Amino acid sequence: MRSEVTVKLADGAQLRFDLDEVQPMPHDVARWWLDEQFTRLGCEPLRPTGKVLIADKVLCVAQAAGGAVFADGKWAAEYARACSAALAKPVVHVDVPGMAITY
Repeated sequence: MRSEVTVKLADGAQLRFDLDEVQPMPHDVARWWLDEQFTRLGCEPLRPTGKVLIADKVLCVAQAAGGAVFADGKWAAEYARACSAALAKPVVHVDVPGMAITY
């Protein structure tokens, strides 16, 4: 089965991460990693209630990271692994300008 994460950044750059030959990240580790990045990058909840869904974290982290952080290949690979594991989907498309995730 194909496994990949695609991220479209605000500047129009599109990044593709092939996860077919990559060790999957455990679900709980993926959620923890995204929580850490959400805090480290200074992300804010998208919803007025303050509730942060895992999909919101995936979007906010990608938006806050931008091209500069994604340029770090190790960080980018961890982001892709975390997205796939946390969302429990083999194919994930993150569209930062559209603020949407599709599977």
